[in-house]
Amino acid sequence: MRFAFPYTVHIGSICYALPIACLRCIAMSSLPFFSEPVSAGFPSPAQGYLDEHLDLNRLCIRHPASTFLLRVEGDSMVDAGIYSGDILIVDRSLEAVAGDVVVASLEGEFTVKELQLLPVPMLKPRNAAYAPILIGEEGLDLFGVVTFSLHTLRGGRRLPAGE
Repeated sequence: MRFAFPYTVHIGSICYALPIACLRCIAMSSLPFFSEPVSAGFPSPAQGYLDEHLDLNRLCIRHPASTFLLRVEGDSMVDAGIYSGDILIVDRSLEAVAGDVVVASLEGEFTVKELQLLPVPMLKPRNAAYAPILIGEEGLDLFGVVTFSLHTLRGGRRLPAGE
């Protein structure tokens, strides 16, 4: 998978991704939150009611100065619920552990895969059509840990790329 950074700054010929802390568009107020769960099985009587607000910044972003948004391109992680066009929230301050979905730099390009350490260290795609990437003795350049994946459910519309 390749990434197109939705929020970038160009300085000369270098393109930088902006951390969440730099984005004015993320500074939103809290949203209404219905705390009663919605049934995904058999329908149940509507018992939920609005009783609090949920701030998406507080829910999704623990370390604003170390958090970035990346757009996914490709289908190697579809079995993990990550699709082409999704926006990933990536926290660079977290230490990756086995089973985490991570963004790594391989030969100058970013890729998103599941980190597997045993029996052999590798980056594991979550689509059987792709082969794992073995991690050699030279190690791996991890960009960060994926904490959330945002994708639209409306007719294939892509999430906005930013301003």
